[in-house]
Parts: sequence; structure tokens; C-alpha cells
Amino acid sequence: MYDASTPTMPLTLEGVTLTLPSAAGPVEILKGVSLEVDPGERVAVVGPSGSGKSSLIAVAAGLEQPTSGKVRLFGQELGKLSEDGRAKLRRGKVSLVFQSFHLLPNMTAEENVAAPLEIAGRGGAARIAKEWLARVGLSERLRHYPHQLSGGEQQRVALARALAVKPELLFADEPTGNLDAANAGGVADLMFDLVAETGAALVLVTHDPALAARADRRVTMAGGLVVDPA
Repeated sequence: MYDASTPTMPLTLEGVTLTLPSAAGPVEILKGVSLEVDPGERVAVVGPSGSGKSSLIAVAAGLEQPTSGKVRLFGQELGKLSEDGRAKLRRGKVSLVFQSFHLLPNMTAEENVAAPLEIAGRGGAARIAKEWLARVGLSERLRHYPHQLSGGEQQRVALARALAVKPELLFADEPTGNLDAANAGGVADLMFDLVAETGAALVLVTHDPALAARADRRVTMAGGLVVDPA
């Protein structure tokens, strides 16, 4: 349970449910999920398709409002914040990496990485973007647009963008799901190395047992519930 004496705990979920409408009637996606993530902890969320893993990330990051229960980011209850308030809380402290990259198509690799730095009010955004793209092996791709990059290169840009702000919490939803084995391994290595370096906590949704095994803890979901929090 949440302890007010530990306000810097990155993430706490208490009895979170999520019910969404459908043509066939309401669908229960999450059915009372409780979870805590400690500072710097790397947690892998595993389970079959449809078990609620991606919905868990959406609710935990404040992108989706739970039907009931409490979600706290850094000690603040998201249900008490407006959409703008949630965005302000995430800014510079929470980053997300998705399976489908979500790069802005009209921006170069450098601009994609610099954008969240500028939004967070960080100085030297262009310089920092160049440094992080170099760290993910893309110094020669600074001015390339997403459509000019391979899938592996796009995911490395997305990873650089997520970590350049040095977040305290990184959500990664199937970050290697669209990559071949060689690129998936490279992106996974980068992600774990850079998360360890920045000290960010990591919540990783994956179907890859080898990737999950690299986390400090594996949380198993089934049917909208956490069935094994170990």
C-alpha cells in the first residue's frame, strides 16, 4: 500500500479497474490491479494477449482514466489532476516507448529527440539530441526523416527521445515487437544499459521471455488481473 512517507515512489496502483464500452456491452479490461514500482526498479509485465498489459501502462501513465481505484505517479493521485495537470506531472519525469515508434513524420531524427527537451524547458536541446543520437549509433542520421530510417533505426530514435530528458520512469510497451531478432537484441541492450545509467525505473510490457528475464521483477497478468506479482 502507498506510504505517504515515500512520495518519490514512481508508481503505485491500488485496486485499479478499467471498463470500456463496446457494441456488445461494457468490457472489463482491468479488474482490480494493484502494483508498486520502486525508484530505479525494472519491472517486466508479461501475460497473454488481451490480459490487460497495454491498458495497465495507459492507466499508469495517466493516458487513460481508470473506472475505479487509485493511480499515483511520484506520490500524486492522477484522479485528482486535470488532463493538463497530468501532462505537467509527466513532463520531464515520465517517458514512453511504443512498439510502433510514434515518431513525428515531418521532423528529422534530431528534431524528434529535441522536441520533448524543448517542451520540458531544457536548455541546449539540439546539443543534447545530437549526443543521445550518437549514443544510440545514429550520428549519421541526424537529419533523416522517419521514412528514411529502418525500423531498428526508428526505434533507436524513439529510445533516444524517451531517455534524453532523463526521466525518472520509463514505460515501454512491446518496444522490440516490430523488430527482427538482431535489431530487437540491439534495442534491448541499449534500453537496459541507458536505463541503468540514468537510474530511471522501467515498466516494460513484453511477450519476449528473454527480455522479461532481464528485469528485476516479472509481473504476470491474466484476465485483467495481476496473477503473479513476483
